[in-house]
Amino acid sequence: MSGLELIAAVLGITAVWLTVKQNAWCWPIGLAAVLIYAELFFEVKLYSGMLLQGAYALLQLYGWWQWKRPGRVEDARRVSRLPPAALALGLLGGLVLSVALGAGMSTWTDAALPWLDATLTGFSLVAQLWMAQKRLQCWPLWMLIDVAYVGQYLHQGLYFTAGFFVVLTVIAVRGWLEWRRDPALVHG
Repeated sequence: MSGLELIAAVLGITAVWLTVKQNAWCWPIGLAAVLIYAELFFEVKLYSGMLLQGAYALLQLYGWWQWKRPGRVEDARRVSRLPPAALALGLLGGLVLSVALGAGMSTWTDAALPWLDATLTGFSLVAQLWMAQKRLQCWPLWMLIDVAYVGQYLHQGLYFTAGFFVVLTVIAVRGWLEWRRDPALVHG
């Protein structure tokens, strides 16, 4: 445990809470958190998680743009449901990415937990993309991912981070409930 890990966890919780509240400040605060986590994950050899933080950094910028783009605020801020085909395609993409990354990490690196880390990374990218697009289905996916991350981080001795993911699980439930009640929810 380090002070830096605690700072990253607090920033991450703040960012996700702001996401639930549909406050665009979630994106720059989240960016700070993922940059800190990239360094921490490198130190404990969770290389897929480290790469995920780099992708998250890009998705933080994408989400900020998506939620604040000039001239399209009304469209950008509407919560919507993914149609079944898009949902299945996203999950298939997460699976393909997980297998490819897991094979690479287990073959060419000394990664700790290469398959679990890769699987959580693959599906986290899908959930984060859906979150940036304000897709309601991001929250149930986050719930599953967050619970699995708790175990991974406990195993690695990242206790603040494990606690962070317990809190994220609770916040994901809250996000799912709040976004489902959003009067602007697009049913499609």
